[in-house]
Amino acid sequence: MSSSLLQRVAQGDNDAVRACISTYSGLVWSLARKFCSTNAEAEDVVQDIFISIWKSADRFDPTIASEPTFIAMIARRRLIDHTRRKGRKPAETDINEQASAPSPPSRPELSDEANWAFQAFSTLNPEQQRVLRMAVFHGLSHEKIAESTDLPLGTVKTHIRRGLIKIRETLEEKSKNRPTYREPVS
Repeated sequence: MSSSLLQRVAQGDNDAVRACISTYSGLVWSLARKFCSTNAEAEDVVQDIFISIWKSADRFDPTIASEPTFIAMIARRRLIDHTRRKGRKPAETDINEQASAPSPPSRPELSDEANWAFQAFSTLNPEQQRVLRMAVFHGLSHEKIAESTDLPLGTVKTHIRRGLIKIRETLEEKSKNRPTYREPVS
């Protein structure tokens, strides 16, 4: 089986680095634009994200996550760090509009896992979706979520915990039923 793009990046393959940037720049850029107020700011953050991807490529394990999922998680962490350093919320965040459900991923290069995660997320009740979105996508603390939603702190923690458990169980069930795919040997 051939090495994944990130495994080749970890081995120091310069062509793989270029291919990684070419393949995932759209994903990283779209995430950065949600958190940044200007194109210049987004460009700086995208560069930082790709440096983090390059430094973290050796930690990629294809048995745990797909490449797009791994890259999106690194991007999300760097964007939350950037937002916290700037001392403001992401540009697209309006705490009072968090109850709306996200749209399903429409990009074909996103993995089955991303689609399954969206499906699992959409089965949660609206309050669980709301607090999980605030915690996971926007990096808010439990206390900030409780303050913003007027929910008791314990309720916020319970919604997050139960929501994550339900998503994990759904993903585990889906992965058990997933057909295995083997790349042809070159």
